[in-house]
Amino acid sequence: MVRFAVHRHDVQEKGANGPRRRFAPGKGRFHDMSIIDHTLTDRAPPVLDLAGTALFLDLDGTLAPIVARPQDVGPDPRRTAILADLVRRMDGRVAILSGRTLAEIDHILDSAVRPAAAVHGLDRREPDGRHNPPPPHPDLPDVAAAFQDLAARSPGLLVETKGLSVALHYRQAPDQAADVLALAQQWSDRTGLKLQPGHMVVELRTPGPDKGDSLATFMAAAPFKGAIPVFVGDDLTDEPAFRAARDLGGAGVLVGPRRNSAATHRLEDVSAVLDWLEAAL
Repeated sequence: MVRFAVHRHDVQEKGANGPRRRFAPGKGRFHDMSIIDHTLTDRAPPVLDLAGTALFLDLDGTLAPIVARPQDVGPDPRRTAILADLVRRMDGRVAILSGRTLAEIDHILDSAVRPAAAVHGLDRREPDGRHNPPPPHPDLPDVAAAFQDLAARSPGLLVETKGLSVALHYRQAPDQAADVLALAQQWSDRTGLKLQPGHMVVELRTPGPDKGDSLATFMAAAPFKGAIPVFVGDDLTDEPAFRAARDLGGAGVLVGPRRNSAATHRLEDVSAVLDWLEAAL
């Protein structure tokens, strides 16, 4: 069985015949293969080493399937049990980095994981439960009204307000993609809100930390400090976290179809992610 062998200064894959590839921290390479090349080889991640890893997980598209309406995603007993076991076995070194709000994260995951960075890293809750959310951008209500106006004229569009951001989903109206993106860009240029594209969704959010920034902040303090970060995610919004994990000597696991990415490994879908996590327990 191949495993990540985690040390303070490197990560090795070990097999029956000894060490194989070494991940050089900060260089983004397994020997002579670049991060992007390695992702495109379709290499599955080795079994997670729980002893020295800090595990960071996206939610939608990673731990839960993407559905037409975000509000339709709910708790799952198997997923909750896996996460609870991981938190216990890893001494709390598990965090969620998601575009969801903290309330949604807690609902979907049955509050199994306390450390979390919601709204794409903007709203962070510490491992001890401390939570100091940033103030929302004052132009968000106007953006929400503009999104709602377009949605009223275009069946299939769905507006999602998150307090610190507003998202416009076009999964059920893909022909509206150009209009959705143009409207979001217009409001981003006008207000300074950060434009956050994703899978069939565009979001305008209060400027601030992204998932990569939040991962790095978590890694600077207990219980994550000194461990090797592994981040698992599926969307373009996850790329900053893949890069942050790489820069800290860790690895990233892309979920879904192959694409250029800073991730080092790939899993096919949510089911494969849950199987991979469960195999480490």
